[in-house]
Amino acid sequence: MSFEVEPHRDAITDLVCAASGRSLEWFRRPLQVDNKLDDGDFDPVTEADRSVEREIRAGLLELFPDHAVLGEEDGETGSGRYRWVIDPIDGTRAFISGQPMWGTLVGLQIDEVPVAGWMHLPVLNETYIAIDGRAELVRRDVTQPLQTSATTSLGDAIVMCTHPTMFVTDDEIAAFGRVADAARLVRYSGDCMNYGLVASGDADLVVENQLQPYDVIPLIPIIEAAGGVITNREGERPTTGGWAIAAATPELHAAALESLRT
Repeated sequence: MSFEVEPHRDAITDLVCAASGRSLEWFRRPLQVDNKLDDGDFDPVTEADRSVEREIRAGLLELFPDHAVLGEEDGETGSGRYRWVIDPIDGTRAFISGQPMWGTLVGLQIDEVPVAGWMHLPVLNETYIAIDGRAELVRRDVTQPLQTSATTSLGDAIVMCTHPTMFVTDDEIAAFGRVADAARLVRYSGDCMNYGLVASGDADLVVENQLQPYDVIPLIPIIEAAGGVITNREGERPTTGGWAIAAATPELHAAALESLRT
């Protein structure tokens, strides 16, 4: 890897946290919510989403003018081996509902491989960082290593999923139902925070579908560096979106995949 992320760690972290933190200026206040879709479905976007992405995009391009950037709101610019991926507010539905489970995601791919990721949760003032196989959580200026749980069995697992409507077809609904029925506990809501809970060992498994690349690419390095496994339903890294199965251990991941495929 010819580009080293670590020397830029603090600058990127400061950029992500500052921009993400400014989203609190719109949180639980009167806010115009636009719908990106015109087909009867609802995909909300706000000025907070747009502002946070603009600030992070501008900051990254100032640091790395030759890198590509993919953002949820403004699409992709540039090309080449290095691509930054931004989800300015992962959990906009939670954001506009006054719920605190949302955050900002920034990830780096080199030759399409996710190598670094940041997740900042403004309401909790927590930042998850993964660079070169090392994952940390910064909580109120205290830094601690991230480590997934040792759970290996679905029957012992706490399973997270943002919403059951992520599974649409009869096959998808039945597949998730098998995992949910086998689990010790299933909790809904959470968005990106769910993956942080797996990385920190508080939860054991996330099973979701209908994700976009910017929803998951920044989270892949965090899960993997914390000792977990994250793939799609086919067992590959979910860099194109769709399914994401993030598990605390290889054994739990294998059990979840088997249940999803049965």
